[in-house]
Amino acid sequence: MQKSDPRVGALADTVADLLTIDEARIRLAGLISGLDVHYDLGEGHLLLGRRMPDLDILTADGTRRVFTLLHDARPVLLNPGGPGAVEPGPWADRVQLIDATYDGEWNLPVIGPVSAPTGVLIRPDGHVAWTGDGTEAGLKGSLAKWFGRSSSQ
Repeated sequence: MQKSDPRVGALADTVADLLTIDEARIRLAGLISGLDVHYDLGEGHLLLGRRMPDLDILTADGTRRVFTLLHDARPVLLNPGGPGAVEPGPWADRVQLIDATYDGEWNLPVIGPVSAPTGVLIRPDGHVAWTGDGTEAGLKGSLAKWFGRSSSQ
């Protein structure tokens, strides 16, 4: 029988101690799950380039989890700014428009609470490609970049 290395026991004890600290536990969970991944998609809202939080949103069809919107592997344009605030326009054949509201804080994995944008374009992998600030500025460019030319081009 082989003796265990005392360094392994010391490391295990250190990690166990670290996991009693909330911030360390959250950071480690983000690293293990990949929820700490942030793609550099330019300046803007903290949500841009990060994984969309899995919120319970209220739609015309009732309450739904954001992750269920991605089951069809299609991009989602989430419109919490009220009907007509953002539209996919000529990309409507490729991008699902979901008018929805959410009553509560938007919590990003690893980051914590952030302000709610008025529009969110979510790639099929769950990462945010665009966020709105009350206008559609940049939305058409993001739609073209991630989902090809519009059907009207």
